[in-house]
Amino acid sequence: MSSQTSIRKLLVANRGEIARRIFATCRRMGISTVAVYSEPDRSAPFVAEADEAVALGGETPAESYLSMEAIIDAARRTGAEAVHPGYGFLAENADFARAVEAAGLAWIGPPPSSIETMGSKLASKELMDRSGVPTLPSVDLTGLDADQMLKAADEVGYPVLVKASAGGGGKGMRIVGKAADLPEAVTGARRQAAGAFGDDTIFLERYLERARHIEIQVFADTHGTTVSLFERECSIQRRHQKIIEEAPSPALDESIRRQMSRAAVTASQAVGYVGAGTVEFLYDDGQFFFLEMNTRLQVEHPVTEMITGLDLVRLQLQVTMGEQLPSEATEPTLRGHAIEARLYAEDPAAGYLPVTGTLHKVSFPDLEGLRVDSGVEDGSVVTAHYDPLLAKVIAWAPSRDEAARLLARGLEGASLHGSTTNRNLLVRILRHPAFLSGDIDTHFLERHDPTELSASLPSADDARRAAVAAALASQSARRQRAEVLSTIPSGWRNVPSAMQQVAYRSEHGDIRVAYRFRRDHVLEVDGVGTARLVEVRPDRIGLELDGLLRWYDIHHHESAVYVDGPGGTVRLEEVSRFPESEREEQPGSLHAPMPGTVIRVEVAEGESVKAGQVLMVMEAMKMEHSLRAPHDGVITALQASTGDQVTAEEVLVVVGEA
Repeated sequence: MSSQTSIRKLLVANRGEIARRIFATCRRMGISTVAVYSEPDRSAPFVAEADEAVALGGETPAESYLSMEAIIDAARRTGAEAVHPGYGFLAENADFARAVEAAGLAWIGPPPSSIETMGSKLASKELMDRSGVPTLPSVDLTGLDADQMLKAADEVGYPVLVKASAGGGGKGMRIVGKAADLPEAVTGARRQAAGAFGDDTIFLERYLERARHIEIQVFADTHGTTVSLFERECSIQRRHQKIIEEAPSPALDESIRRQMSRAAVTASQAVGYVGAGTVEFLYDDGQFFFLEMNTRLQVEHPVTEMITGLDLVRLQLQVTMGEQLPSEATEPTLRGHAIEARLYAEDPAAGYLPVTGTLHKVSFPDLEGLRVDSGVEDGSVVTAHYDPLLAKVIAWAPSRDEAARLLARGLEGASLHGSTTNRNLLVRILRHPAFLSGDIDTHFLERHDPTELSASLPSADDARRAAVAAALASQSARRQRAEVLSTIPSGWRNVPSAMQQVAYRSEHGDIRVAYRFRRDHVLEVDGVGTARLVEVRPDRIGLELDGLLRWYDIHHHESAVYVDGPGGTVRLEEVSRFPESEREEQPGSLHAPMPGTVIRVEVAEGESVKAGQVLMVMEAMKMEHSLRAPHDGVITALQASTGDQVTAEEVLVVVGEA
């Protein structure tokens, strides 16, 4: 675009917090916005925030956010002059970039040729080698037979990393420590790469066992200026995907920072880059090696914004309109420290299994220096169709320690009702001595047990106090209703000495609360002693126990009670006197852990299997999940086939005794 061209209306070809983030900058710049949405996203917050919105139809990404024709047609219909792809979906699709430009629209991103070159990890590594940017030893596996692959792995040196040449996000990636495991890893990587990217090209690369993942934010305009906006440390990962990012890295001194920045600028210039991009490196003991280049804005860009004071989306739009990078970008200043945590609807203790469902309440404490980029709100539904990211929570402070404390406090104090999340894991990482000392690398969550890190933040004592608060808040509501409906004095009972009782189920087991009121908001609680109510409402209570006054917010949803108080959120389930009987099913039944699609069935009815053997593979929320035999036995029932859509908890296979 020429410098005289301006963007008055922008279509964002993405969803959730990504779209909301871009809309926020557009509003500040006076640019009208257009959203596109799938059927499950019809009522999503990002749709309501846009000036106009166009339904793409369909439920899956292939039917909606990956439909190039439908998105370009939406831009034409609304009169949008430009398309921002966000990050994910079509953001790094060179064909889409060309189609946008061919339609006479401005593409908010790098040239299609840059996307194409850097979209192939093999091609980009070759270009980096020629440009003098250090890379790790690697071998393309295209056309090699089994023996040749084993020989190639020996040449690279174990452990090796099997990687997909296309795409990202850890898909098509396998770590292999010995030759015997290589064939299965190659087969699995090819299958996943073909399914995720439509390209099953894979290669081997030397694997660094204690490396740090560090990326450099680069920016280039159309006037020949390319700059580095410092680094981000992204070493805390699960399943090769980042969950905590920070800037600057605690590992780099100024000399290494300059070297990596120069290498990133060289890499960008070698590919004729324009706009926002990220050059990723592996760093180990003073050495760094090119990993890949992300030809788009990154999920973790807010930490760079917070340490530089720059709005990277604004810079993208200015560059697309032909403007030069401003002096604050060409001569950036690094101030303080920023840390971002990715909050997911997932269960870390169950292998980071994604979780679907409805979010009844979503709120974060209002703390100075805390930023929340979220795509959800009260009532939002987490479906199986998309990534389970709920929000990015970012903290800025003058020092790293303070930023970590602030972020942990912001996460701990959030109300997140209705879904299992990785919140506890994130808080414990941020408070872990190893993290605080900077002793991190990409294996942090292998050395520190995710199950322990994701255990309940509130202690057993916190849970008991929360149960007392919930019981008294419920009693308060009943008493208030009684006062309206009856002339009987409040608190009057036929048997004043009898204690009232309620039982709850919690993460810490069953909790029984027995109490009786005396006078002037004083009561006796069995096992605790005297307590005093300072404020009593059905949704909030001030409770003095053990001489300490604590405040609790109470939120009811169906049979669950969520109590937000000191130590975090406690979820309680009132125990019925007449519990429903457990469902009857065949022993050895294996259930679908989430809604999804069966993509492979490895066994047949009547077949003998060994404990741990893969029986079936299903895919949902951008990940594969294998159902494995719980014990040696025989397949007595197969209740799903390849291609079947299944619901959560549906019985898929039954393993009988041998």
